[in-house]
Amino acid sequence: MSVYDCTSPESREEGIAAAAAALSRGELIVLPTDTVYGIGAAAFDPTAVAALLEAKGRGRQHPPPVLVGTAATLEGLATELHPAVPALVEAFWPGPLTIICRAHSTLAWDLGDTGGTVALRMPDDEVALDLLTRTGPLAVSSANRHGRPAAQTVLEAATALGDRVAVYLDGGDSPGGEVSTIVDATGPVPRIVRDGALSHEELAAVVEVRPMVPAATPTGSADTSTGATDARTDARTGSADAQTGGTAARTDAPPRSADEQTGGRDGAGRDRASGDSATGGAHGR
Repeated sequence: MSVYDCTSPESREEGIAAAAAALSRGELIVLPTDTVYGIGAAAFDPTAVAALLEAKGRGRQHPPPVLVGTAATLEGLATELHPAVPALVEAFWPGPLTIICRAHSTLAWDLGDTGGTVALRMPDDEVALDLLTRTGPLAVSSANRHGRPAAQTVLEAATALGDRVAVYLDGGDSPGGEVSTIVDATGPVPRIVRDGALSHEELAAVVEVRPMVPAATPTGSADTSTGATDARTDARTGSADAQTGGTAARTDAPPRSADEQTGGRDGAGRDRASGDSATGGAHGR
C-alpha cells in the first residue's frame, strides 16, 4: 500500500503514474474527486471490478458508476441518449452530476447487475481527470465499507479500506462534501433519483427534469462515491417510476455501473452519515 501526496507538484506525477500502473495490473486505487473520495478499478477488468465490490463489502446488485475523463467518452459507452443528455453534459460536466443512460450492449465489461444501464460522471477534480485521461473509464465507488460514512480525506479512506487498495492518491480534504445528484435519463422524461449537490431548480433551468419523489426512494443503501443508486433496482423491478425512467445508479449507471462520484448505484443519499445510504446504492459517487 502506497500513499502519494498529490497536493505537491513534485509527488503528484509520481502518484498518478503509480495509480495508472496499479490499475493496469488489476489492482485497486483510491482517488480524490469533487464530491468524496472514491475507490476505483479499471472499468473493463471484470476481476478488478469484483475486487472493488468485495473491498466495499457489496454484491453485484450494487454496480459502481463509471467516471470518464472527457464528455466525448459518453457516446462510446452509452446509446439511445435522451435528447436532454447533451444539454445536461454541456451545463454540468465536469461536475457533481451523474447521468444514468442505456449502455452499449457490445461493451466488454461486467460491472454487476446493471439492467443494461450505466451511471456516468465526469468529475471536476484535476487529479481525477489527469488519471482518467491516462487510464480511460474507471469504475468508481465511494471509498468506504458498505454502510459506513464516505471518506472525505485519504486517511479516512485508508482507515476503512487498508491494504485492499494498492495506491492512495491524497488530494487533500474533499472540497464538495456533498454527493453528486443522479438523474435517470433512460425514460421519457429525465428524473432525479438521488438528490445531491445540484438542485432540481438548477437542472430544470436547463432541461425538463422531474424532481425526486420521496415515496419512490428505495430503502437500501446508496453509494456516495461517484454516482448512482438503488433507484436502479426500482427501474428493473417495476417501481412506480420505472416506466418513466426508473433507474440505475453514482452514484453516484451502468451496464454497469457516478458520480460516484463518477453511475448503477454509486449513489448515496445526501446524508453523509453513510456512504451507502440513502438511495440504496449503486452508482453513486
